[in-house]
Amino acid sequence: MAAVKGWISPLLDMNLDIYGFVGVIMLIGIVKKNAIMMIDFAIEAQRSEGKPAGEAIYQGCLVRFRPIMMTTMAALMGTLPIALGFGAGAESRRALGISVVGGLFFSQIVTLFLTPVVYIYLENARLWTRRFLARKHVADFGALPD
Repeated sequence: MAAVKGWISPLLDMNLDIYGFVGVIMLIGIVKKNAIMMIDFAIEAQRSEGKPAGEAIYQGCLVRFRPIMMTTMAALMGTLPIALGFGAGAESRRALGISVVGGLFFSQIVTLFLTPVVYIYLENARLWTRRFLARKHVADFGALPD
C-alpha cells in the first residue's frame, strides 16, 4: 500500500501557491475571451440578420470553434512542459502548469457545451421579462404607447 501511495502522491500532492494563482488568472482570461467571441458573434447575428437565439449561437459555435481550439491548444502546448515538471526548479512552477492544463480541459467543455445553453436560457428569460413588463404596462395604462 505504501508503494502505491508513494506513486500516486506526487501527482496529487500539490498546493495552490502564487504560481498556481497566476495560472488561474491566465486561465480566466483565456476562457473569458473564448466565451465572449462566441456570444458576440451570436448577438451580432441576432441584431443584423434577425436570427433566433438558438440558431445564432449555433452559428457562433460553428464559426468560432476553430479559433477557440487554436487558442486553447496553443496555451495547452505552452504550459504542458511546465505541468510535466521538467527542468531545474520545475517543482515550484508545476502548480502553474497543472492549473492551466487542467483548467483548459475543463473550460473547453464549459465553453463549447454549457455557454450556448446558458445563452439560450438567458435570452429566453430576457424575452419573457420583456413580455411580462409589456403586459404589466398594458394592464396599468390600458394601451401600449405608440
